[in-house]
Amino acid sequence: MSIAPSHIERHAHDTLIRLSRAFPVVALTGPRQSGKTTLACNAFAQKPYRTLEDPETRRLALSDPRAFLAQFPEGAVLDEIQRAPELLSYLQGVVDRQQRMGLFIITGSQQFGLLESITQSLAGRVGLIELLPLSLTEIGHATHISHTQLNELMFTGGYPALYNSLRVQALAPRDWFRAYVSTYIERDVRQVLGVRDLATFERFILMCASRSGQLLNLQSLAADCGISANTARQWLSVLESSYIVRLLQPWHENFGKRLVKMPKLYFLDTGLLCWLLRIDSPQLLATHAMRGFIFETWVIAETLKHRLNQGLPADLYFWRDNHGVEVDLLFEHAGLLHAVEIKSGITFSEDWLKGCKRLASYAAHRFGSGTVIYGGEHSFDTQATHVMSWLGMQQKTPTA
Repeated sequence: MSIAPSHIERHAHDTLIRLSRAFPVVALTGPRQSGKTTLACNAFAQKPYRTLEDPETRRLALSDPRAFLAQFPEGAVLDEIQRAPELLSYLQGVVDRQQRMGLFIITGSQQFGLLESITQSLAGRVGLIELLPLSLTEIGHATHISHTQLNELMFTGGYPALYNSLRVQALAPRDWFRAYVSTYIERDVRQVLGVRDLATFERFILMCASRSGQLLNLQSLAADCGISANTARQWLSVLESSYIVRLLQPWHENFGKRLVKMPKLYFLDTGLLCWLLRIDSPQLLATHAMRGFIFETWVIAETLKHRLNQGLPADLYFWRDNHGVEVDLLFEHAGLLHAVEIKSGITFSEDWLKGCKRLASYAAHRFGSGTVIYGGEHSFDTQATHVMSWLGMQQKTPTA
C-alpha cells in the first residue's frame, strides 16, 4: 500500500469535540500507541500538554497537585493520567469551581483501575471515549485500498505507527510488534499483576492468540498454560482492560432453546494477533489454518471501532444454539435483533445463510435483518439477506 502523509484523521475526533461541549473533562482510554495523544493534541492544539510519564511532571503532580493544576487556568491535555490517579480528586475541585465545559482532556492507556478512579472522583463530570487502532475507513483515507489487499491489511493491523509515512518503509510489522509486546504489554501487566514468571505469561498470551475467534473454555486455557483457572481469569481480565483482547458474550435470550453460555475471545488488532501466531507475511496468512478466525476477528474489531468512534456502547453479542448453529455477531437496535455472519471465503455459498435463517425462525417478530460479511469484492442481496464485501466496511458497518 502506498502511504499518505503521517497525519490520519480519526473518526473519534467529532465525538471528542461533542463531548467536550457537554462535560468539563473528557477521558480518552485505549491501548498504548492507538493514537490517543495525537488525537487529543490535534483536537485541542490551543491547550498546553503534559505527560505524567515524565518523572519530573509526575513528581510535581503528586507532591503538590493544587500547584500543578494551577498552571492551567484554561485547562490542559494531561497524558497517561493513570500514572497519577490521585490527581483526579483535585481535578474535581478545579472543574467544579470553574464550571466550564471541555476544560481538561485526560488520556490513559491502562483501563484496569483507571475507570474506577475516574467514576469515583469525576462522576457526572467526565465524558468517556475508547480509542482503538485505526479502522479500515481511517486507513482508507490515508491510502488506496484495493480488493487484493485484505491479507496485507489483516497482517499489518491498525496501529498508527505502521502507517506513518516517515518510517513505514523501514519499519516491518514484526519488528514493531516485538517491541510493542516487550515494552508495553509485558510492562503494563507486570505493573498491575506483579507477574514474576514472564515465560508463563508469554505462553498464556500465545495460547489466547490461538483461540481468537473461538469459544473460550477457561479451564482448558489454564490447563494448557499450567496455571489455575483463577489466575487465567485474572490475567485475561487485565488483557481485556488493556484493550488487547475482548470477550464477546452470548446473547442472553434463548427463545425456548438451550444456548451456549461460554464467551468468545477476540484480539482487537489482527496485526498483533498474526505476530503472536508467528505468521510472518501476508502470503503465509493467505493459506494459514487460522485465516478464517483471523478474518472473523478483524470484522468484530472493525465493528467495535465503528461503535466506539461514535461514542456508542459496545453492545455486541453472538448467538449459538446447542446444535452448533451460530450467528457470529448479534446486536439489538430499536427493539429488533440484527444478525451478522462472517465468512472469509471469496465465493458465496447459500450455507452461509443458515445461522441467520435459524435465528430468524426463533426470534420471529423480533428479528430485524441478516447480513453476511465475506472475503469477496462484490455486495448483493439474496433471500432477504444482505451479502456485503469486506470492502464495504469502508463505507459502513452492520451497525451503521
